[in-house]
Amino acid sequence: MRIPLDKIDPHALIRDRSLIDAAAQTELQRSIAATGLRQPIEVFPTGDDGYGLLSGYRRLAATRALFDLTGQDRYAAIDCVVRDPASRQAALAEMVAENDIRQPLSPWEKAAIAVSALRAGLFETLDLALAGLYPHAARQKRAKLRALAEVVEALDGTLTDPETLSESRLLRIAAALRLGWGELIETALTEGPDHSAAQWLRILPLLEESEQLTARGESTHPDRPKRLLRLNSAHRNTVIRRERTRYGFLLHITGKGATDPLVDEVFREIERMFAG
Repeated sequence: MRIPLDKIDPHALIRDRSLIDAAAQTELQRSIAATGLRQPIEVFPTGDDGYGLLSGYRRLAATRALFDLTGQDRYAAIDCVVRDPASRQAALAEMVAENDIRQPLSPWEKAAIAVSALRAGLFETLDLALAGLYPHAARQKRAKLRALAEVVEALDGTLTDPETLSESRLLRIAAALRLGWGELIETALTEGPDHSAAQWLRILPLLEESEQLTARGESTHPDRPKRLLRLNSAHRNTVIRRERTRYGFLLHITGKGATDPLVDEVFREIERMFAG
């Protein structure tokens, strides 16, 4: 059936896809303008004479953009297939499955939708969210999704463009988080440029160190030896982070108090330590 745009709530469900390609969206908009909508979107009744979007977020957004741009009546409504899922949880699971078939979700997006559903109160636990959204996933795949969800819970808002990270990279981060290295990782992520490649290069030495300690059966406690020092307010929230490299050690001194005088003082103290 054809439904007016203002009757459709695109956010009735938590959306799973967080990264939309602007160029691809423009191409879709031009295609709809030239040849019309080739496939209806899917909606479900919300009980208030309206409908919630089930699948077709990009198609709906493109049609809305065309209506805003042209004001033409042909874009004021959109062709829909009306579904009637048993519950919001079932509707969410249908949306995830549909979107993953059309264009596979990134590992981050797959985990993030489970975390969002949990925070929205649709499921009581993370495990129930994963089971409800991915009922056909093998046990091993669901275990990986759980690990990825822990990364989402810890670093959402800190990682830049996490949708671009591979599953293997996210699992390496998850393993370090489970060792208690979360504060170290979060500190490293915020020490410099926030683009994704730079962030990965900053946390990679931490991941490698934790993996090597685990492989050798040595202590992986993040504070033994001490790896992070937060100075008091007199030094304006300066942070000193220790990093092990294959050639030795680095000390990262960051924060508003990381000035030449402070670093000079650190050098003088080191000289005094080795003077005897």
